[in-house]
Amino acid sequence: MSTDNDADSYRLSEVDRLIHEPARYDIMALLYVIERAEFLFVQNQTHLTPGNLSSHLSKLEVAGYLTVQKEFVGKIPKTFLSLTDQGREAFEIYRNKMKELFTKPPGVRKDSENK
Repeated sequence: MSTDNDADSYRLSEVDRLIHEPARYDIMALLYVIERAEFLFVQNQTHLTPGNLSSHLSKLEVAGYLTVQKEFVGKIPKTFLSLTDQGREAFEIYRNKMKELFTKPPGVRKDSENK
């Protein structure tokens, strides 16, 4: 394997795999553009089942990327989700790494960029 391919593989390995999973990406992207969302809203937007959504939320919560707040609205229990500062920063880093990978795809040599 050439050095260029090794460098490309390393760049891809820098992508946050926790966020890169499609369902978790959808959750993070949705919460990135809004301050806080109710569980049912996120479920409807992502088309995940309640159990599947809960599973992904747990992983993101353990990583410190989001908070889950349970409260009553009137007499109805609601679950609200929001990104933490750490989650917001992780998503920004993820977006920037992905932009870089798409701007400079694997196999593009540095010396050919100057042409």
